[in-house]
Amino acid sequence: MTPSKTILTDDFGRKHNYLRISLLEKCNLRCTYCMPADGITLSPKASLMTADEIFAIAQTFVENGVDKIRLTGGEPLLRKDFPEIISKLSTLETSLSITTNGILIDRHIDVLKQAGVKKINLSLDTLVASKFHSITLRNQFEKVIDNLHLLLNNNFQVKVNVVLIKGFNDNEIVDFINLTESLPISVRFIEFMPFAGNEWDRIKMVSQNEILSQVETCFTLYKIQKLEDEKNFTARTYKIKGFQGDFGIISSITNPFCDSCNRIRLTANGKIKNCLFSNSETDLLTAFRNGESITELISQSVQNKKKVRAGMVTISEMDDPAKHLDNRSMIAIGG
Repeated sequence: MTPSKTILTDDFGRKHNYLRISLLEKCNLRCTYCMPADGITLSPKASLMTADEIFAIAQTFVENGVDKIRLTGGEPLLRKDFPEIISKLSTLETSLSITTNGILIDRHIDVLKQAGVKKINLSLDTLVASKFHSITLRNQFEKVIDNLHLLLNNNFQVKVNVVLIKGFNDNEIVDFINLTESLPISVRFIEFMPFAGNEWDRIKMVSQNEILSQVETCFTLYKIQKLEDEKNFTARTYKIKGFQGDFGIISSITNPFCDSCNRIRLTANGKIKNCLFSNSETDLLTAFRNGESITELISQSVQNKKKVRAGMVTISEMDDPAKHLDNRSMIAIGG
């Protein structure tokens, strides 16, 4: 019997072929926009998906139309069984990628190659070592930079994720773009987004218009090229003429891209989130452990997806803290 290819299509015709799997809720950094100052209550180890469960649940998604899987965390490379997980997933007919803070890349680069991983998203919010420490509370800046170059030297396609926060790193936008002159990387500027415990305030956010204003001031207009966006884009992409790399803007707050969303998230404890901003979750792992089919649960979650940002259409709705307090912290969702 051929599995249904429709359970991942929502009521708005969006086909969800991209699964993001969080492997754990722990991280070796403490970025303030991701991890609350007092930390989070971690899920008990027994409630986290095992390597076999991750594979089996992912396989169900692939059978129903997923052809792209990204592993996230916390920091996914902290899982002691990461080599086993990535090896199992590499047998599925899907492309594999990861999002990482880069600290442990050198330990796993051979494993990533063997699994056929080609695309890495590396989180790096500043090019200043002292500022790196102030936002991560760790002295790992040089290690991350070294591992960025290690990835490039091994022909990985690298995107550098930069969460912009006004008064912290918004004065580094041009510096990050200048990196793309000599490095074949894609820098992605991400608007600061509200999650439980990260003290989000709209005044801290650097909007798409503010980013482009800086770019247009520092680079003459004729040198700024708008690139064609991907089919299910999150980043609106640009390039400085003659530079090796490019840059993009992920504007979930000021200019959302929900119309073409193809992503669904699986948390480390086996729950589906159909939107990053949604406080609604569907428990797949319990049903799976009980020997029940999870396809109907997946279908219900997808069908319940709102048209825009979990139902928050306007920025003023995003301003309401009550809309985010019962959502997870970013570290417990997965990037």
